[in-house]
Amino acid sequence: MATAPEAQANTSPLPHVKNIIAVASGKGGVGKSTVSTNLALGLKAQGARVGLLDADLYGPSIPTMLGLQGQRPKIQDIHGQPKITPLEAHGIYTMSIGFIIEPEQAVVLRGPRLSGVIKQFINDTVWPPLDYLIVDLPPGTGDIQLTLVQTVPVTGAVLVTTPQEVALADAVKAMNMFFLPNINIPVLGVVENMSWFTPAELPDNKYYIFGQGGGEALAKASKSTVLGQVPLVQGIREAGDGGRPAVLDENNKVSREAFMTVAQNVVRQVAVRNETMDPTQMVNVQS
Repeated sequence: MATAPEAQANTSPLPHVKNIIAVASGKGGVGKSTVSTNLALGLKAQGARVGLLDADLYGPSIPTMLGLQGQRPKIQDIHGQPKITPLEAHGIYTMSIGFIIEPEQAVVLRGPRLSGVIKQFINDTVWPPLDYLIVDLPPGTGDIQLTLVQTVPVTGAVLVTTPQEVALADAVKAMNMFFLPNINIPVLGVVENMSWFTPAELPDNKYYIFGQGGGEALAKASKSTVLGQVPLVQGIREAGDGGRPAVLDENNKVSREAFMTVAQNVVRQVAVRNETMDPTQMVNVQS
């Protein structure tokens, strides 16, 4: 199991979390939360201890994908301070604003309040020892992204895009945020989601309805690699809506193998990153 350098643990408010991985995209609708959830479960399937932080405060979908709708985290007293206990599903630990607000409630928060929620989810949540904490970021490059990199040392980022040009153009903006000199977080690789459409009755057919090449182009621009291509199949949507994501579905071989490939490649890229690069430090971002 890959471990982050000791220096990273010394600077992190989560010293018992070995690797923190941000999953990002430049725009919504590319399946970032689906990738985050299946990546977390794919890592768990390889024997890792995994947490999943839903940082998409405006559109929290992790509770639905993990079948945790309506559940509330418990509060425990630790040395006189109230702390949040993350919920557990399918062997991974998770925290989301969706566990705190009602499903139909709109989240209307300005920047400082958004930052406060993210810091609370990191500092005031009793995360157990983890090999990986996956952070599902919202689309764009705003307050939540900046708060994350200021609060914890992010090991690396996974970029999610679809093959089409409009998704790629926005994903490049997310990539460039991580490459800013005062942020400087390595990109572990790219997940190309909805790479092709495969109907259930024709499992060997591929229809490239969103075009081709977007993932490869983003990997080249970020000097990284394509971690995997995930097909657009009905079973992935059904699995997410049903609270039992595709990685857990032994009958959906195509989808499960696609996400397991992503998870295996993330493990490999994290190991390479930790062996060849200096430890990540929390960054000082001037607003």
